[in-house]
Amino acid sequence: MGGLGARHLYGSALGKGGTSLSKAYQVIQRFSEDVDLTYDIRPIAPDLVGDDGEALPETRSEEKRWSSEVRKRLPNWVEGSVQPIIADALAAEALAAAIRVEGEKLFIDYEAATPGSGYVAPSVMLEFGARSTGEPASLRDIACDASGLIEGVTFPTARPRVMHAERTFWEKATAIHVFCLQERRRGDRFARHWHDVARLDETGFTPSAFADRDLANAVARHKTMFFAEKAPDRTPIDYAAAVNGGLRLVPAGDGLKALEEDYARMVDDGLLLEDAEPFEALMARCADIAERANYIRE
Repeated sequence: MGGLGARHLYGSALGKGGTSLSKAYQVIQRFSEDVDLTYDIRPIAPDLVGDDGEALPETRSEEKRWSSEVRKRLPNWVEGSVQPIIADALAAEALAAAIRVEGEKLFIDYEAATPGSGYVAPSVMLEFGARSTGEPASLRDIACDASGLIEGVTFPTARPRVMHAERTFWEKATAIHVFCLQERRRGDRFARHWHDVARLDETGFTPSAFADRDLANAVARHKTMFFAEKAPDRTPIDYAAAVNGGLRLVPAGDGLKALEEDYARMVDDGLLLEDAEPFEALMARCADIAERANYIRE
């Protein structure tokens, strides 16, 4: 897989998630130590996908075979193609940082300037996935955050391919929906998804996301096949129902308590580079977003 080379790194990998919202769309103003990237499943697994434009397996057993094969191929590509590019860039700039690869993730470990609370580790993670096409996506101009702040210094710009903000909304909204139904946390730093959805609404991206029924249902089909989840009663979570009138964005019970605690940690550690709204206000906004998303016009 190392033979895929740098050309494919830039041609088939695209930015998504909070990284794209922050850098490509300027929707959010928060620190993000993770860089979310998708490698188009079609070039990494053409023998599996074939001519299927949506790149979706037809059966659960086929999904397991696709996922298993991607999990084998993607780490090889990260180690063989991505790691050398990052290592050469660090060496060229004489930057004191260490690279480590753990499966589909590449970490750049650095020395922290201040200890902080430990909520954020002194490491940048490039997290790759390769179970979707990442579409719709397009090229976006990105400037360095420090551009214009230091007189006489010119910073480089980039023009990566990034997932459209409308798809990011549905990706995050359906992930939140699962949390609300399961009422349990998985890992840390999950409050950012609610913050990001609220900012997408604030900057005007939700109406177009609500209106794009093809996109909403495409995300639901992809989640149903690749990210099947079950409710506490062991029934499958219906993503199609979630994007067609049944979306939940505010948890209850223990889930709400865990979310409030995680949000407080995020605020206390300074991850939000702007004034943080009260948790109750954030939940009220998300409830309103869900209500509008669920008002499906025929």
